[in-house]
Amino acid sequence: MKAKSFLALGGIAAASIIVAGKLSAQSGTLESRIAAAAADGDVRMSFAARPDVCQDGRSYSSHGSHTVWSSSSSDDVEWDEDCEHGPVRLVLRLRDHVPVALRAYVGGRWRAPKADGHVTDLGTVPASDAAAYLVRLARQLPATPGSDAVFPATLADSAKIWPTLAALARDSTIPSRTRTQAVFWLGQAAGDATGSLDSLATDRRVDEEVREQAVFALSQRPHDEGVAALIRIAKTNDDPELRKKALFWLGQSGDPRAIDVFTEILTKQP
Repeated sequence: MKAKSFLALGGIAAASIIVAGKLSAQSGTLESRIAAAAADGDVRMSFAARPDVCQDGRSYSSHGSHTVWSSSSSDDVEWDEDCEHGPVRLVLRLRDHVPVALRAYVGGRWRAPKADGHVTDLGTVPASDAAAYLVRLARQLPATPGSDAVFPATLADSAKIWPTLAALARDSTIPSRTRTQAVFWLGQAAGDATGSLDSLATDRRVDEEVREQAVFALSQRPHDEGVAALIRIAKTNDDPELRKKALFWLGQSGDPRAIDVFTEILTKQP
């Protein structure tokens, strides 16, 4: 069977392999199984992806969106031209038992590890456990690799993580890079995330960078959700810079309601 798809967040290779996939997930938490791996090396695991996610080796698709990624090769996974819907394949690079890098893929099959390193394969783990673990990494680790843990968490099947992403975005103790990643992927989540984005954008207690990212994320929502929130920000927010951002994205939306907003604002000017 030829390899399928991949989604890469980085890329250094693996090595000799310990097959731990036969271990029961009930034998311990995901953290404890990772802690039992070698202090230095890679830990591999797989988990079920959301059914709307697929990857063909060069681009990632979800909710009908299509994003081109620059990487088209990987030392971890093999793939072909077809877009495969799972599983998510995650690689953690450990140094003294602490994750220092993450790589994530969708579909495909693992490459044989190289001989100059160490790989522990945990096999398939519950998607909800993987998502919860990744969100904890995002909260606990420095910006690198903490910010890289956000995206693969969003790929986990049947894991409702958008409330946690909103909490991450509001937490001033978390690195800004991780918080902006949380806002961005919150914006790609299901429609019920729109209210959280609107709230983030209008909360003066939240950093300006994070608020601006929330405005951008609203611009990526379906028009019947995001445009209304952008209009409210453009017309009523007390931050002039945020109003400008909202007006800019309204101008890019192509929504006829944006013209009404522009006309109303211009009419009020002397």
